[in-house]
Amino acid sequence: MAVNATPQYKKAEEEYRRAQTAEQQIACLEKMLVLLPKHKASEKVQSDLKTRLKEARGELAAEKAAPKKVRTYQFPHQGAGQIVILGGPNAGKSRVLAELTSAKPEVAPYPFTTREPHPGMMPWEDVAVQLIDTPPITDTFFEAYMQNIIRSADGALLCFDGSSDDAPDHTAEVIRQIEQRKTLLSRESGFFEDDLTQVRIKTLLVVTRADDPSCGDRLAYFDEMFPKENGVQRFETQLIEFDRPESTAALRDRIFKMLGVIRVYTKTPGKPADYKSPFTISAGGTVEDLAEKIHKDLAASLTHARIWGSGVHDGQSVGRDHVLADKDLVELHG
Repeated sequence: MAVNATPQYKKAEEEYRRAQTAEQQIACLEKMLVLLPKHKASEKVQSDLKTRLKEARGELAAEKAAPKKVRTYQFPHQGAGQIVILGGPNAGKSRVLAELTSAKPEVAPYPFTTREPHPGMMPWEDVAVQLIDTPPITDTFFEAYMQNIIRSADGALLCFDGSSDDAPDHTAEVIRQIEQRKTLLSRESGFFEDDLTQVRIKTLLVVTRADDPSCGDRLAYFDEMFPKENGVQRFETQLIEFDRPESTAALRDRIFKMLGVIRVYTKTPGKPADYKSPFTISAGGTVEDLAEKIHKDLAASLTHARIWGSGVHDGQSVGRDHVLADKDLVELHG
């Protein structure tokens, strides 16, 4: 963004992207307006924020006044992050959920088995990642609630059936349908510069039934549909064959990695460390970010922290701006 936005504004912007209700959107937009630097270069963004705020307030008023006719689904973020599973008919979405979580979606060889979103928690070492299976997307079928689920997720798995000649066209249609709703499946997540109506969602192309002899040809045909950007394919790709445990384990690792988070353990002064339930914060996050994750009042009163982990000596005292590393143990003091 060309307005020299502060880290606090960028955090509020990310909260807005993840908002799932009009009320949440209003709260985030009001916060963004306060935090946005006020100068000539930010006038367009200020105007856009005010327009979005007016629209969100109108949407909230309409929701309260109108009878409930359309199904809606909200999935508060749980665990280390939230990943939505997307794809066309018979792409293997429900199989992904069933294999990686304890959820029991219906898995069948015919299309449109999944009729509504279905969540599950994927264990990875000592944390869990929330996965949400969704109905298939086609040129004639796109549930209205899907847009909000996709845009508010931390990332997406785009499933591609490596055994089907229809997979390239079906998967391309999924991408087109989502793009028509101003959402771009991409290598990174975030709003387009100076445009809060369009958003990118970090996406991993998951090629199911990847041991099929013709899978490589189908995948190459699909890649040709989308031009490379700076010599790089549009999506990172993970081949998966669930009959091989090492393949399933590799997908678990890839999903956690795409979240871009680290685990941080905590301890209360004078008490043993808690190594069972780590907090997760964005890679590059600070002591202050951890405190905010625990409670905003703790972040406000934070004076310093003691750290045990990489790059510090045991019990070293650090300030709120100290950058944390994966598996650090932190004792917060306020």
